[in-house]
Amino acid sequence: MCGEDGCRPLGFLLGLPFAFLALLVSIVGIIVWIVGLLLTLICPCCFCVTLVVEFALELIKAPLHVMEWFTSQIPC
Repeated sequence: MCGEDGCRPLGFLLGLPFAFLALLVSIVGIIVWIVGLLLTLICPCCFCVTLVVEFALELIKAPLHVMEWFTSQIPC
């Protein structure tokens, strides 16, 4: 049975391999974010670099989004 806090341990366990892959993607996102920040400091007029940095931030948040999605898909 599921508690009132909405825990879904099965969804968490099923989502772990995908969260690991998302973690690897987030590491790539961290690298892209650092490079994008350095490019923004060198040339702040480049708007496309700002978009790349924002995309990298979403890649960094990927493991959290994956785990939330998996836990919401599995019923108690």
